[in-house]
Amino acid sequence: MTRIACVGITVLDRIWYVADLPKEGGKYVANNYTEVGGGPAATAAVAAARLGAEVDFIGRVGDDDTGRRLLAELESLGVNTRYTRVVKGARSSQSAVLVDGAGERIIVNYPSPDLPEAADWLEEIDFSRWDAVLADVRWHEGAKRAFTLARQQGVITVLDADVTPQDIGDLVALSDHAAFSAPGLRRLTGGEEGEEGLQKAQTLTGGHVYVTQGSEGCLWLEKGQRHHLPGFAVKVVDTTGAGDVFHGALAVSLAQQRPVTEAVRFASAVAALKCTRPGGRAGIPDCDQTRSFLSLFG
Repeated sequence: MTRIACVGITVLDRIWYVADLPKEGGKYVANNYTEVGGGPAATAAVAAARLGAEVDFIGRVGDDDTGRRLLAELESLGVNTRYTRVVKGARSSQSAVLVDGAGERIIVNYPSPDLPEAADWLEEIDFSRWDAVLADVRWHEGAKRAFTLARQQGVITVLDADVTPQDIGDLVALSDHAAFSAPGLRRLTGGEEGEEGLQKAQTLTGGHVYVTQGSEGCLWLEKGQRHHLPGFAVKVVDTTGAGDVFHGALAVSLAQQRPVTEAVRFASAVAALKCTRPGGRAGIPDCDQTRSFLSLFG
């Protein structure tokens, strides 16, 4: 069985569904509402588990009701939380999410200031037990320590390179595969986009670099050559968590030693199918559903 560790944050997403995203101050009425666990690494972990991998989530939560709820949900979805640290007296992280009728969303994240950045306790974990380690950029010290330990054991490292206030150059350097969101790539490169941005990111790492571009698909460099896979056309209901799901599926595929093009195509299909259901996790398909979907495209 493929073994994956996902290192980073888990948050409680409070999701409001509205006809249109607000463009000015005022009062608005939602047509639906739900609460579900979120966070880049945590949702990637759920995707990997749904795809049949044995998955551990490594992160931090408070010992509040939210933290207990987040861990219980992960466990119920097949993700092990044995290496997650519960911080006494701390609040857990939360997000407010607005989703419009076309599936686009606005996310306002509140990263709990109570959760310590220190990651020295990861030294106690044997990272050789996994085939791949994925990390998000929201817990910088955790990602850096985990990638360092993983690389010492020859384990594949996959970075979810999204936007964060910190410079993530050191994390990119430790990545075998750095998959950027478009805003994350612009943040790293000072505004460069697409192939130019990837070429600049490539100077930081000997690994592969990718950028996801929503419905336009995924662009990546392999041996210095540009590659592009268009997005799959689906009826979009909610894009929340699509990037996180892509990263989880990509990590699973790469851990299984699939060629990069095949891994990107598989991950793109998983993310596309997720977008056909509301919420960040409800629509994540399993391997059979994904292969059936891909068979429609030859």
